[in-house]
Amino acid sequence: MAATKTDLVIVESPAKAKTIERYLGGGYKVVASMGHLRDLPKSTMGVDIEHGFEPDYQPVKGREDVIDKLRKASRKAGTVYLATDPDREGEAISWHLKELLDIPDDKARRVTFNEITKNVVQEGIAHPRDIDQDLVDAQQARRILDRIVGYKLSPLLWRKVRKGLSAGRVQSVATRMVLDREREIGAFQPEEYWHLTATLKTERGESFQAAFHGAGGKKTDLHSEAEVNKVSEAVKGRPFTVAAVTHGTKKRSPSPPFITSTLQQEASRRLGMTPRRTMSIAQQLYEGVEIEGEGSVGLITYMRTDSLRLSEDALAAAARFIRGHYGEEYYYGKPRRYKTGSNAQDAHEAIRPSIPSLTPEQVKKSLTGEQYRLYRLIWGRFTASQMSNAVYDNITADAVCEGYTFRAYHSKIAFPGYTAVYEDNRDEDEAEEGGKKPLPELTKGQSLALTGLDPEQHFTAPPSRYSEATLIRAMEEKGIGRPSTYAPTITTITAREYVVKEGKYLKPTPLGETVTELMEERFPDIVDVKFTARMEDTLDKVEEGKADWKGVLSDFYGGFEKDLSAAEEALQGVRIKVPDEVSAEICPNCGRNLVVKSGRFGRFLACPGYPDCSFTMPLVVEMPGRCPKCGSRIFKRTSKKGYTYYACEKGPACGFMSWDVPTKDVCPACGKTMFKLAGKGQRKSFCINEACENFLPEDKRGYRYRRSGSAAETGGDAAGQTAKKPAAKKTAAGKKTAARKTTARTGKGTA
Repeated sequence: MAATKTDLVIVESPAKAKTIERYLGGGYKVVASMGHLRDLPKSTMGVDIEHGFEPDYQPVKGREDVIDKLRKASRKAGTVYLATDPDREGEAISWHLKELLDIPDDKARRVTFNEITKNVVQEGIAHPRDIDQDLVDAQQARRILDRIVGYKLSPLLWRKVRKGLSAGRVQSVATRMVLDREREIGAFQPEEYWHLTATLKTERGESFQAAFHGAGGKKTDLHSEAEVNKVSEAVKGRPFTVAAVTHGTKKRSPSPPFITSTLQQEASRRLGMTPRRTMSIAQQLYEGVEIEGEGSVGLITYMRTDSLRLSEDALAAAARFIRGHYGEEYYYGKPRRYKTGSNAQDAHEAIRPSIPSLTPEQVKKSLTGEQYRLYRLIWGRFTASQMSNAVYDNITADAVCEGYTFRAYHSKIAFPGYTAVYEDNRDEDEAEEGGKKPLPELTKGQSLALTGLDPEQHFTAPPSRYSEATLIRAMEEKGIGRPSTYAPTITTITAREYVVKEGKYLKPTPLGETVTELMEERFPDIVDVKFTARMEDTLDKVEEGKADWKGVLSDFYGGFEKDLSAAEEALQGVRIKVPDEVSAEICPNCGRNLVVKSGRFGRFLACPGYPDCSFTMPLVVEMPGRCPKCGSRIFKRTSKKGYTYYACEKGPACGFMSWDVPTKDVCPACGKTMFKLAGKGQRKSFCINEACENFLPEDKRGYRYRRSGSAAETGGDAAGQTAKKPAAKKTAAGKKTAARKTTARTGKGTA
């Protein structure tokens, strides 16, 4: 009797293979393909446009040994289970593996795992299916569409603008969105408005503040100093009366669990992770992490999703955990189900912990710092989504004088509900809802005395530049790209230097402006947001079997080819010059303004007089405020060991440096620039001038780590400032290392 053949399971990564093999046990061999093994060739178009857009797929160079081993293993195996990721890309990889390895139809079976847990893996193997050709065709259409745009447009950009440029169907739209925001900022006209705050005192001597609310019982805004003076003159020296005191409660419900875009946004805002890094760490958590005493465990569900759907098992597990650990009153009482957006593919669940009862603290010692922080974020958001509302007690008091109303407000939490698990700041720009300082006991008709008026002038601010997180949110809202494309798109436009990061914000470069303006003029569809969104919808129809993928390509190519021919004719003999990005820095040799250039190590400043003048220097990042010693500008710099510090532009000639971050605020007592602690979140500014009455000593600034050593490590004189060394980081390998050096050039000379 012949021995039973071992079944073969092919996944994409070794980590995933290790986890799955542990769950399947004997009778199965699990191997990794290490990603794509077949693709369009890099050196040529690889698409026969004249004969129905037929692709010429080739084995990936350098992967011959992997292909040979998989081919031999598949021939010896009984059933070959293709267990790549559960999305279009994963479906296409499975199809390519089947074709490349010559696996017969009756032997190849497709399985998917939304989470890498024992039950789900065994259930998936027990219920395999055929490869979904509609999913494969949708991926082929996207791949070939992007190849046509890239390989047809990029050479045009090389000839007309600069070598090494690229254009892409999604990246060009993302660049345009950043440029359009910059145009909005440039065209913005600020409008003046004022806040007027009254300090009022009760007969018992209790003081509180109330803000101007309106006149004649209606909400009114103050737009000028004259309007403020009118109100101020009317109420000065006049008694105030409490017109109304309102008590109430407000409930706040939790946010839904994460989808890809919201995870990337929150990880950026809370953890400082780039979208690309977020997805890399999430992939590790999905594929499996070695947990002490448990072996390799997949901690989260699949992280490329646009659906808010949750399985019934997950909802039941969350309910049990919340009731058992927090009490019955913290559970909402029934499962919370969230509505998925109309444009979503809804192929997978929302991102959640695979085992809801496995808390972040239970696995912390088995994870790297990044893995722990991201898992804590995902676990907290999911758990909170099934908990009770947070309840706030609110009190509002209106004080009137001469027909003008001033309003005081206080809010305090009455029942924490979901906030016991997850602090849900839904918008990074959201203001605090209510005053933190309690109000005194007030009754209607009570008399109050005015003890002070504080007018503040403000101007409306232009829209903020996009950060990586807010650009992803805007792309999602406009239907540009899909969960798997957000992070790669941003990586591409920054790598091509169409946009650069200034702090956490994205700014278009002159190169990005030049290329986008050319695209707007000659290829309006490629950079049109609505056209690109419609194309995404069309690709979704291919996936659903409602559209033919080659027909989609043919419809697109007709108009695109005409635009390409017209552009070639109109730009014949034309070379478009990219304007220099002129800085405020002056060349010390010839007096010209230095310009920004790009090299193999990134952007730097250079004299435009080359070759007559060859002066160069690292790119300067100027900070707000002025040097507290000499009044010169303050630059952000990087020390020889890779630590960020802030120093006077005059360097050793002045000697000022600080590890604390300069702000735009000035000390009301001495008028010098105030500083704040480095790090995320809101930080209170303080004065570092020792001669000032507002000086805050170092031991009261709230440093998390002991400040030791001197600024000698920065390579310059620190004028007695002490240094705070950043804490060691834990790498993915679990080792302690010093904070990684940055390659950014952020100061004069070598850092």
